[in-house]
Amino acid sequence: MKRTNLLQTLSIVLLMVFAAESLEAQETKATWIWYPGDFEIWLSNQMQNKRTERGAFFPPFWRQDSHFVLIDFHKEFVLDESEEVELYAEGQYNVKLDGKLIEGEPTTLTIPAGTHKLNLKVRAQDHVPAIFVRGKTVVSDGSWLVTNEDKEWIDETGKASDQSGTAWLRAALWHFNSPENRPSAFKLATEPDGAVSMEQQGGRWLVDFGKETFGFVKLHGVKGQGLISLYYGESKEEALATETCETLDRLHISGQAQGDTVLELSKAFRFVNVEVDNGMQLDSVSMLYEYLPVDERGHFRSSDELLNEIWDVSKYTMHLTSREFFVDGIKRDRWIWSGDAYQSYLMNYYLFFDSPSVKRTTLALRGKDPVSSHINTIMDYTFYWFLGIYDYYMYTGDRAFVETFYPRMQSLMDFCLARRNERGFLEGLPGDWIFIDWADGLSKQGEVSFEQLLFCRSLETMKLCAEIVNDKQGEQQYAQLAKALKRNIFASYWDEDKQAFIHSRVDGKPTDQVTRYTNMFAIFFDYLNEAQQQGVKKHVLLNDAVQQITTPYMRFYELEALCTLGEYGVVLDEIRDYWGGMLKLGATSFWEAYDPNKQGAEHYAMYGRPFGKSLCHSWGASPIYLLGKYFLGVKPVSAGYATYVIEPQLGDMEWMEGTVPTPNGDIEVRVTTNEIKVKTAGGTGKLLLRSKTKPTCEQADLVDLGAGKYEVVLEGTRTYTVVY
Repeated sequence: MKRTNLLQTLSIVLLMVFAAESLEAQETKATWIWYPGDFEIWLSNQMQNKRTERGAFFPPFWRQDSHFVLIDFHKEFVLDESEEVELYAEGQYNVKLDGKLIEGEPTTLTIPAGTHKLNLKVRAQDHVPAIFVRGKTVVSDGSWLVTNEDKEWIDETGKASDQSGTAWLRAALWHFNSPENRPSAFKLATEPDGAVSMEQQGGRWLVDFGKETFGFVKLHGVKGQGLISLYYGESKEEALATETCETLDRLHISGQAQGDTVLELSKAFRFVNVEVDNGMQLDSVSMLYEYLPVDERGHFRSSDELLNEIWDVSKYTMHLTSREFFVDGIKRDRWIWSGDAYQSYLMNYYLFFDSPSVKRTTLALRGKDPVSSHINTIMDYTFYWFLGIYDYYMYTGDRAFVETFYPRMQSLMDFCLARRNERGFLEGLPGDWIFIDWADGLSKQGEVSFEQLLFCRSLETMKLCAEIVNDKQGEQQYAQLAKALKRNIFASYWDEDKQAFIHSRVDGKPTDQVTRYTNMFAIFFDYLNEAQQQGVKKHVLLNDAVQQITTPYMRFYELEALCTLGEYGVVLDEIRDYWGGMLKLGATSFWEAYDPNKQGAEHYAMYGRPFGKSLCHSWGASPIYLLGKYFLGVKPVSAGYATYVIEPQLGDMEWMEGTVPTPNGDIEVRVTTNEIKVKTAGGTGKLLLRSKTKPTCEQADLVDLGAGKYEVVLEGTRTYTVVY
């Protein structure tokens, strides 16, 4: 399926309509603005190229795009009176008023009363072209239009273009709200932090910061000249393994003056082994903790102290991996991986509800057209990217984001559709990485059912997003493609005897292998009927003979499938056993993988390296999502929590309470063995519960659904108490 000129025209006309509608609601507060997606691409290049491996530069191994270097900004204003306007730009620029070029690079401009059009054209190579315009009413904000000067003709009427045929988009922005706070100078926040212990033996200091952390090491009272070597470790063993630790720094100090030194690059560590040459002195070691300031809105507490500790460590893991973007692991990669990020988005909705971080990460992953490879070169990671956009819309209700980037969804889906084989399936082509999970003996050959399932869900997502942007032709096409692929998946992979999807087909022939991946996703995708769900539960999910999952990454989805099937007791036991198992080993953040059969330092090994495993990995924080969505039971039913459901599951806990953030405010839930109390935050919700006796609720009518199920309709912002 090729993108048609009609679809291109429709998408950009929609953007123009939305931009025009937004003029009425624009704020008068000025902010820095830029071409959509460019700041995110630029910033991701800055961050992802900071990775080092034993002191060597270690960049990502996928294509790195760049921002557009020349951008034209414009907006039309109607002024009741003359106005003095300040002009700032990141880059070389010129200014036009009503099409007339102004001499030089003016920093102020007087605009007379009346209707006027202001243009700023900016060029910058090493950072993103951006502008800041501030007057009484003339301000730079999201209602401005921008173009990269591609001169793409839209239609003959000029509805979505100026007279030259140039395509315009709404400008992008974040939180740079003063002339001095320039996008190119963005840095994460830092604050001082001290070590909990420092052991000295000769010229070596072993420094323990007490828990996994991230930032810049600071050396105090350095005196003498010579070499200082720093060996970082997420474990004590790694910091002491000077020949095999993953990260290190070496400082050549010259001069006799005593002073403090801050390392240039931030690192992840708990322990730092500092070794100095003979004759040198060092007083102490501290750090500057580096972090992204975010509001912590989600909370969870219960009668189970182990679950509380698991929640707290999950929360801290999310704090550490929420940086300029949602990254994977803070020690080894510090890259933006789509599979890791997709889970971070979901956890974010139950902890921070930080929409800008979701958008930044989504845009950085997508990059620019033309598409030449899968995201991160991984087929399944492309599909997670699609799924993340619709989830974002459901949780936030941010229609504008979908409308703005729908064309980039189209071009990425075109790339996928063009790679189908004669049977309509996708299989790995040269340059593709079929990942799925880190698991021994997991075949990636042929037509893997898991990839087809994610592909189908991505087509369904495209159908839904086409509906959002009113692309009727696309909506119909994607719906038909998804329906046909789903039918083909069941015909080719469902094995009635095994009561499960088989793992793959090689050379057109089905294999005998059954794995958990396709089967558990099919459950929470709601692709299976009741009999099939029960078959998968018995023959796959609760069958120890099927290869076990050892990564938090896929344990996330396995437990979600079990929650969908109502196996809440099994899920609580698994959370306590798996994440609690890491805590018993001293984990202060959750790991990339955990195998309880390993011993001692074996837990730190991965990728054939003794300390290759990440001990702080974003996908390790999934209890945040599981406890918020399935135990507190809060989830949106329609976009932006306009409608929602609360279906708490207490399990074997005596009580639990928590807060779930929404666009309208925070929903508070407290559950005991005989009472549910809910404080709502706008919208219309349903509280669903089970009880052997008929409950009571003074604040609303209680509907008996039969079979011990009851429903309370929740309206607006108020507190409801149900006693049972």
